[in-house]
Amino acid sequence: MEALIALAGFLAGISVTFAMVAVRRRSVPESLEPEVGFDVARRVVDLMEPGAVVVDDADAVVLANAAARGLGVVRGRELAVPHLIRLAATVRRTGQRQEDVRLTAELLGAGPRTVGVQAMRLDNRGTVALLLLDVTESRRIEDVRRDFMANVSHELKTPVGALSLLAEAMQDASDDPAAIRRFSARAVHEAQRLNRLVRELIDLSRLQGGDPLPERDPVSVRVVIAESIDRTRLAADAKAIRLSVSGAAAERVLGAEGQLVTAVTNLLANAVAYSTPGTTVTVTARSQSGFAEIAVIDQGVGIPPGDQDRIFERFYRVDPARATATGGNGLGLAIVKHIATNHGGGVRVSSLLGTGSTFTLRIPLAPDAALAPRQTQEVS
Repeated sequence: MEALIALAGFLAGISVTFAMVAVRRRSVPESLEPEVGFDVARRVVDLMEPGAVVVDDADAVVLANAAARGLGVVRGRELAVPHLIRLAATVRRTGQRQEDVRLTAELLGAGPRTVGVQAMRLDNRGTVALLLLDVTESRRIEDVRRDFMANVSHELKTPVGALSLLAEAMQDASDDPAAIRRFSARAVHEAQRLNRLVRELIDLSRLQGGDPLPERDPVSVRVVIAESIDRTRLAADAKAIRLSVSGAAAERVLGAEGQLVTAVTNLLANAVAYSTPGTTVTVTARSQSGFAEIAVIDQGVGIPPGDQDRIFERFYRVDPARATATGGNGLGLAIVKHIATNHGGGVRVSSLLGTGSTFTLRIPLAPDAALAPRQTQEVS
């Protein structure tokens, strides 16, 4: 609203100036007409980030900046969107401002955009100013936040509800020690799941905060891999899964060691959770084009091609039933993606059903490591 008022004031001033010029035009030599002033005004409006359009009483475009033309709402000296023509007519008739009118991609005719429109009558002759703000990204963020909160509520409801039912069951089975042990073991499992969910939500919130990467220090790739394997070994041993490391580069990356360990640990935990007992999960590392590439290779069930583009979304799970059984919340890979992005890198997956998956984390090398000769060592 403040932006519209400021723009309207500026454009109203231009409108008044042009009206005065029109009155005096007969007495002013043609060589002195205010073409220079009009060009200056146009350039000032062009510098504005919001789209700005001024139409006269016949809906002819008097002034339109580059942003408005880029949105596709102006063609030549005409408004290209019927909705805007109707809006200008309403404002011209009532003199009232119309705020936050959403134009869909179909109305704009150019890309999947949502535009908020504000309009104001500038004078008594029917001149109307339109201010257009591309709110596509902000609307997308609102949708993501709303979906995120809905998912969080659902995920929290499941373990909390299970704990409540288990507590009631233990009360009813107070005279049955075997039942108490069974229910209490299940309660511990649900409590651990709830604790994991809360911890991952906190991690994700920090990664999406204003300071997602507070520390940027040289970090040893070998140290990150060793610490991640140590954190995953207990879960791997429980399924008789062998953790193998080969080709661990002796180079360093620039970033936060704790976050990098979390990313690799999440990849390893995911590999162990979806691998068949008795198989092997392998971690490799190499330097490639200024990046350290850490790959986690499993011999698990694989990921369907249609799901591979979505597995890094928050709360997305290929097999919800299996994820619940393994204690997964659908946040681990989303955390990996955010960590990689915050470090200026990325993560990708290649997978074949029934064969296994390879997740590759790419992190930029520290400046000295990127310039140093490549070294590769075997780590047991």
